[in-house]
Amino acid sequence: MKTIMITGAGSGLGKGTAIGLAKKGHKIIAGVHVWEQKSKLLEEIKANKLQDNIEIIKLDILNDLDCMNASKYEIDILVNNAGMGHSGPVGEMPVDFLREVMETNVFSTLEFSQPFIKQMVERGTGKVVFVSSIAGLTTSPFLGAYNASKHALESVAQSLRDELHEFGVHVATINPGPFETGFNDRMYETFEQWYDEDFYFTDKETIVKASKELLDNQFDPQQMIDEMVDVIPKDNQAFRTIVPKDFIEQCKSYQKRQYELKCNEIDDSKS
Repeated sequence: MKTIMITGAGSGLGKGTAIGLAKKGHKIIAGVHVWEQKSKLLEEIKANKLQDNIEIIKLDILNDLDCMNASKYEIDILVNNAGMGHSGPVGEMPVDFLREVMETNVFSTLEFSQPFIKQMVERGTGKVVFVSSIAGLTTSPFLGAYNASKHALESVAQSLRDELHEFGVHVATINPGPFETGFNDRMYETFEQWYDEDFYFTDKETIVKASKELLDNQFDPQQMIDEMVDVIPKDNQAFRTIVPKDFIEQCKSYQKRQYELKCNEIDDSKS
């Protein structure tokens, strides 16, 4: 049985995975972003009689005190699941929104991981898992900020994988497709914060249509949770875990097309 810390465990895939891993007997340190999430998670813990398997901590990875308190734990596996996103055309989006996404999904995630990486290197064993996205392997209109952050996270993970191998520390990514956890719905609404139809050149209807296409084709999150519960404790999981599996070939095809497109073309393929 492993001791596993999960960030962003107060909702969605993080919460489901924390519960699922605890049911398997693992010791879970569940980091919740705000205190209010603790109450809801506690209800599920008690309902499943998992009080001995899950410890909940307040963990906003942008909060220095939260990070310092979390770094005191000795763990076998760190699952970096916390993340956020903003939507809208990147040619018009105020850059501070892009900075916020990069700060959370890349910079603070790496900074939070570093003390645990050091701990694992000194011990000669351990694993760091980054919950990325298929958005880190492809792009979608009006999700450029989120795509950029996940592409960057992929590069961080690949570099760490190669750098930490000699020290016995393993690194892996998990790349979910669009699952119906509420995350995508909230992200696609964020452009309303700053968008002004009278000022910006992208038509609002175009943004809404693109978001509806994705939101109408989301999957049951239990499929992703079950896969995460299966692979995270493994000593030798695949470096990249993409779910649904059909998306593996779609991501590969997308990457290949980028070498074939001309600069005056767009990638409008759905495969």
